[in-house]
Amino acid sequence: MSSEKPEKPKTVAFRDHEVITPDTRKLRRTLRNAAPGEPDPVEAAERALERLSADFANWMQSECGRLDAARRAVKNEQLSPETSQALFLAAHDIKGAGKTFGFPEVARAADSLCRLLEHTPDLKKIPMSIVDQHVDAIRAIVREHARADIGAIAGALTAKLRTVTDEFLVVENQDRPEILKVIQSPALPSGE
Repeated sequence: MSSEKPEKPKTVAFRDHEVITPDTRKLRRTLRNAAPGEPDPVEAAERALERLSADFANWMQSECGRLDAARRAVKNEQLSPETSQALFLAAHDIKGAGKTFGFPEVARAADSLCRLLEHTPDLKKIPMSIVDQHVDAIRAIVREHARADIGAIAGALTAKLRTVTDEFLVVENQDRPEILKVIQSPALPSGE
């Protein structure tokens, strides 16, 4: 067991954020280059990812099915902590997996739905039409992702969703200045 104590992470503070750089000496000692004749682990991982990529469209369709099922539960049972959690998790998973699965355009629409659910103080006040617009947009972007102009279409669609969502959130959070500050922060860059 090493007696070497890790250094305290270095922190650089900026006006609106901090950058924390941890001590990586122990990690660097753990890593090693591939031995002669041993396959490169990065290349092996890329080959495995390439083999799996044929399934990405099916996985994203499955995620969209899960999102739609969560929306149907909301319609049947109204927005409650349980139904909103299922809807949020489905949207959050799509937001996170979109780029990996080759559908980067869905991230902003899914992010907008997550923001709506996360920052609305009274879930019962969320108009079902806004939820429907988000879910339908996500499903349409996934369905049409092979189009050459999907980036422009998705960009315009998600910009409008973000505007509608933010307008609703500003009204609903007018007495919560700390939330208004978060709501009025810049949107995710396109493709994030």
